[in-house]
Amino acid sequence: MRIVVSGGSGFIGHAIVARLMDMGMDVVVADLVPSRHAHVNQVVGDLLDRTTVENSLTPGTDAVIHLAGFTSVLKSIPIPYQVYETNLKMTADLLERSRQIGVKHFVFASSNAVVGNVGSQFINEDMALHPLTPYGATKAAAEMLISAYTAAYGIQGCAVRLTNVYGTGMNHKDSMIPRLMRAALGQAPVHIYGDGEQVRDYIYLGDVVEAFVTALTDGITGPLTTGFGRSVSVNNLCDLASQAVGRPIPLDHVPAVPGEMPAVIVDIAKLRSLGLQPKVDLPEGLKAVWEDFQAFQ
Repeated sequence: MRIVVSGGSGFIGHAIVARLMDMGMDVVVADLVPSRHAHVNQVVGDLLDRTTVENSLTPGTDAVIHLAGFTSVLKSIPIPYQVYETNLKMTADLLERSRQIGVKHFVFASSNAVVGNVGSQFINEDMALHPLTPYGATKAAAEMLISAYTAAYGIQGCAVRLTNVYGTGMNHKDSMIPRLMRAALGQAPVHIYGDGEQVRDYIYLGDVVEAFVTALTDGITGPLTTGFGRSVSVNNLCDLASQAVGRPIPLDHVPAVPGEMPAVIVDIAKLRSLGLQPKVDLPEGLKAVWEDFQAFQ
């Protein structure tokens, strides 16, 4: 099976590519930066450019795992059009190229931000889409495009709705857990928005990889909520991170910002029905991330 992984040089993409190569798949990485995998086929370029899309998705391609995109919820607010181009137009271009050359499977990295603020309810695949930010809106619109291409053209499209993904290899990332690790190493304190009681679900990278691989190999269609299935407050996360690193982590409380969901609590019944049960819990995962950060010092 020939599989194109857009964003295959990134944090999640690198791990997915490694797993696919171990499975004996013919993998093509399409990304702005070269892959760190030594023997993988790759196209280096911007997927907003038609030539890059055509060079990446060539006849004979069986599947696309689409990870490339703008990834920050809050940073999307001041630049909505840039986010539209990166998250929605790129997806549309990849879907249309997939239709033209007969791609059978399209697995998309989405987000539970598509449902917006549902309070403390469990988020599941049947909830109405009501995003709060340009990031969430473009992910929701991309999901609708994928649904249409599944119904109209027979492309088996799955939107893997991710919670907060963490794991080894995220030293360059700017999300909450790497910020905590850097603060523990003596860099700037971590900003906590509001009272820190907002609730999040954190899932380890290896568990996410298995979700994408299963969505592809089992031909899953529609949305797939993918998280650990247990949420913690930001304050609790900071406490667990301090325990993992063996020292207090400097924190700085700042005012809350608009567009941030107060709670992300997910129902992973569909994920479990596929035989997938996330294995790495948060204390264990944080220790692995801390060891990884220390190794790069």
